[in-house]
Amino acid sequence: MDNMLQIDLNRIEQDLLGKKQIPQHSYYGIHTIRALENFQISGLTVGQQLHFIRALAQVKKASAQTNLHFQKISEQQCAAIQQACDELIQHPENWQDAFPLDPYQGGAGTSINMNANEVIANRALELMGHRKGEYHILHPNDHVNTSQSTNDVYPTALRLATYTRLDELLNVQKSLIDTLYSKATEFQYVIKMGRTQLQDAVPMTMEQEFRAFATLLKEDFKLIEQMRQLLLEVNLGATAIGTGVNTPTGYAKRAVETLAHITGLPLKGAEDYVEATSDCGVFIILSSSLKRLAVKLSKICNDLRLLSSGPRTGLAEIRLPELQAGSSIMPAKVNPVIPEVVNQIAFRVIGNDLTVTMAAEAGQLQLNVMEPVIAVSLNESIQLLTHGMQTLQQKCIAGIQANEQNCLNAVMRSIGIITLLEPLLGHAMCDEIGKQCIRENKTVPQVVLELGLLSQAQLDQIFAFENLVSEVPSEINQLEQVS
Repeated sequence: MDNMLQIDLNRIEQDLLGKKQIPQHSYYGIHTIRALENFQISGLTVGQQLHFIRALAQVKKASAQTNLHFQKISEQQCAAIQQACDELIQHPENWQDAFPLDPYQGGAGTSINMNANEVIANRALELMGHRKGEYHILHPNDHVNTSQSTNDVYPTALRLATYTRLDELLNVQKSLIDTLYSKATEFQYVIKMGRTQLQDAVPMTMEQEFRAFATLLKEDFKLIEQMRQLLLEVNLGATAIGTGVNTPTGYAKRAVETLAHITGLPLKGAEDYVEATSDCGVFIILSSSLKRLAVKLSKICNDLRLLSSGPRTGLAEIRLPELQAGSSIMPAKVNPVIPEVVNQIAFRVIGNDLTVTMAAEAGQLQLNVMEPVIAVSLNESIQLLTHGMQTLQQKCIAGIQANEQNCLNAVMRSIGIITLLEPLLGHAMCDEIGKQCIRENKTVPQVVLELGLLSQAQLDQIFAFENLVSEVPSEINQLEQVS
């Protein structure tokens, strides 16, 4: 009785290395089982990457349509494969358990490709009225994977998934930029001290400071959008090493055109399929763009932490939203926790960029087998930056308040404002005034009046708001006004 139950609960599948029992309910098969046995590495699963599951299904659907065109599979097989793919495309979240593999794996992603082949084949069999594992009717390799190789399926799916994942990142980035511009407008008339090398420099407005933050991120928005277009060049149809072995003439061109139609993206075939199958240069460029964004976000967060330092003994020019108690021992302490977490995110993304660089370098001859770790690193960087920017915008930037009086007081007691007197009094005299201010702990106006160099009326005019703040006209704004 126990043996009968065992038979009902399992099916037998065979591969190059022998036979294995597969749970009857499982959509994956023997290749996935072997990979599960071999790669227990990170605790992550491919099933968590919904964009990637969808992309794999899109590639398999396009391949099925193209194979039908070239009479490599039957109409019935093609229809069932496409229907199975559509289920994964439309609701990848329903298929997470069917993709249990660790994304860290040897074999250049072969296990992931076979996982997809098995899932699609077994679901297609069900749709045809057959049982899972009846591969003589529809086979993971001979039908789902025909005219394909892991070496063109995996990188094509990775490019598609990465491209679509960047939609959310760019939307969040734009929202953060808009919020910074909004804050800049709010702080238009808040005068403060600018600093170089952490030393007093010359006055500016907080509007200028926050506008500069927005501009920092706007530059990277454009760069990432530009760089991701490179992902639209794919090597589908290259098969093993880029020569298109085991494909009919014209297969690659039609497969890419079909995939473009399915995805709605302006995909194009690689200029050189052999080069495209071995090179990971596009991921280096994209990862570098993400690193650049991370560095800029970290710089902004460093500034926010400095500007909010205090509240009594620091700069205290701005107030960050108070989100949680800051200390287990020090009462009334509130820490800049959001800028701190974004700093840490940035460090991780910077590290991921090095991983991508080293993995791309490790390609040998006609294939780079390190693409799985490239995929993991890029995906993590995009996810961290997306959530980090969203958190920074909603829980920090949107709620920042200016300590206007603190800012003004700092300006008027600074030595830096003496720069405005240089055209009238000369550099050497201003040096002496500054030294006296420091020595006697006096303000610049106090010393200038004591020395009888300028009148109070003259000082009031020089240190009026409109004179304290200068601005270099933007060529972009000028062009916009002209147009």
